[in-house]
Amino acid sequence: MTNPPLIVVLGPTASGKSNLAFRLARRFRGEIVGCDSVQVYRFLDIGSSKVLKPDQAGIPHHLIDFLDPDKEFTAGQYMALGRTVLSEIGQRGNLPLVAGGTGLYLRALLNGLFDGPSRCESLRGRLQQRARRKGDTHLHRLLARVDPESARRILPRDRPKIIRALEVYFLTAKPISLHFRTATEKLKGFRLLKIGLSPARDRLYRRIEERVDRMFAGGLVEEVRSILAKGFSPDCKPLQSLGYLQVVQFLQGEIPLQAAADATKQATRNYAKRQLTWFRKEENVTWIPGFGDEDSLGSDVEACVADFIRAGTRQPSGTSTGPVLLPAP
Repeated sequence: MTNPPLIVVLGPTASGKSNLAFRLARRFRGEIVGCDSVQVYRFLDIGSSKVLKPDQAGIPHHLIDFLDPDKEFTAGQYMALGRTVLSEIGQRGNLPLVAGGTGLYLRALLNGLFDGPSRCESLRGRLQQRARRKGDTHLHRLLARVDPESARRILPRDRPKIIRALEVYFLTAKPISLHFRTATEKLKGFRLLKIGLSPARDRLYRRIEERVDRMFAGGLVEEVRSILAKGFSPDCKPLQSLGYLQVVQFLQGEIPLQAAADATKQATRNYAKRQLTWFRKEENVTWIPGFGDEDSLGSDVEACVADFIRAGTRQPSGTSTGPVLLPAP
């Protein structure tokens, strides 16, 4: 018997990944597995564009909205939980659909992670002390010297990831980016189809700006106030993410509200560029030039997925198949 299909919908923020995954789930009796490092956290709804229970229309969603904002969550934890969820969906006879824009999570899920060194609390303490004394940008510049590839991927304000990358480098004398290229434990037991959304850059940027405007108009500031009122620190990791960081800066009197919105738009556009750069390194992606909520695109992808599923049922045991790839953007 051939392995069951697994569909991955990837692409930059605001490209319509959730819409497309939802459409495919309705058509093919699917269950959606989130792949977003902010949507895993409770209370961060508006700024992460999370699909909440009332809007899920009975489609099972996994790995979203299950952690408090002060809890640490790593790519390794995501890999372990995600693979368990995929197995359970397959056992139910449903189609697993992974959708999200966190490239490191997706890489961990599909390709595994390297067997890295354990945490070294003394080294981490020294790096934390240096960050408090000289700032996160100092650590980021240090990372750029020893591991420029990781420095391009990790934001200067993402202190936990910077410290982990430096920790791996100092403990192994190899950059973490090199370790990732030699990762083992690839996902087994599924036939994989990766659908990549690549809308025109100018249209994507307009959508990003419209989305940010909706977030601020729809209560993002009030959402952050509520999170802080629950006792969570403004320094906790998810509140350093896009939109949330800028609102925290506004609430702390560092910048005006309009400046917070404008900074969110710029940071999100930059993030979308980095996502596309990351995802274009993925192998065997069926790239689609458009947005996931466009009806014609959705119809084309439905046909592609249907062909992929049917092709698998026709293959003798032990063989695999895949779609004809469109030209990469």
